Amino acid sequence: MTSNANPQPSASPVAIDGLTRRFRRKTALDGVSLKVPRGFVYGLVGENGAGKTTLIKHLLGLLKPQAGSVQVFGLDPIAAPEQTLGRIGYLSENRDMPNWMRVRELMLYTKAFYPAWDDAYAEHLRATFDLDPGAKIRTLSRGQRAQAGLLAALGHRPDLLILDEPSSGLDPIVRRDILAAIIRTVADEGRTVLFSSHLLDEVERVADHVAMIHTGRLVMQGPLDDIKQGHLRVTLRFPEPQRTPPDLPGALFWEGAGTEWATVCNGQAAALKEAAAQRGAEVLEEATPSLEEIFIARAKAGPARVREA
Repeated sequence: MTSNANPQPSASPVAIDGLTRRFRRKTALDGVSLKVPRGFVYGLVGENGAGKTTLIKHLLGLLKPQAGSVQVFGLDPIAAPEQTLGRIGYLSENRDMPNWMRVRELMLYTKAFYPAWDDAYAEHLRATFDLDPGAKIRTLSRGQRAQAGLLAALGHRPDLLILDEPSSGLDPIVRRDILAAIIRTVADEGRTVLFSSHLLDEVERVADHVAMIHTGRLVMQGPLDDIKQGHLRVTLRFPEPQRTPPDLPGALFWEGAGTEWATVCNGQAAALKEAAAQRGAEVLEEATPSLEEIFIARAKAGPARVREA
């Protein structure tokens, strides 16, 4: 088998087509297809166990697709690990680092793996995070460990930064630093961030594009603004109590009881309100839903065709 081992400058940072992965009887990923555009923050959202980390492991070449394909900058990360991993910075939720090393030793150790390591930039990050170069990793707080891991991931100025649940267990100040300052800085420099999290409110603050995974299936993807504009949260009051959720066009999932019911609809807002009016219902409130509300509505609506926003 032959493989093109030369990076393709025009290729998408991440291109996944029909990726499927099973572990015994559990399907972790079920025909997932997505492309991550260059120069953006791409949020990969879903509850714990949805398949986000499994997808990331395929990008890092740690797992081989059982079906479908995975490309990083136009290359197969299994067939061309040096060409792909050399352009990736990675920070995991566990933030595994040698506990016996000091911060300066971690920087030197990581530098040995990346010819493009930028000493000045790495030192700037260390100073920004206020990390003591002589401090041993095992003495660092959880937040400082996250900052040291991010320093190691960013020191070679990667074209693609992959963050897997980076803010897990962190205090609000460190979380803000990682999600706002660093992520936006990387994206503004024309590089790409793939940011995986089950905390949808954080993703909503920093992401340009979003993909939603639920039980291994991709339920929605697209620019965040388009996704939000394509949904509407509507609260209705009916003249008579409704024993079951109303059957109206575009409604994804209903909450309520009696005469008052609320739903997130999928873009058929006009049809939903017209049908509600024909049943004598009054619109009490309508608003743009949050990303979390959209995800919950999509997940509880059950399996459906992936919607491109």
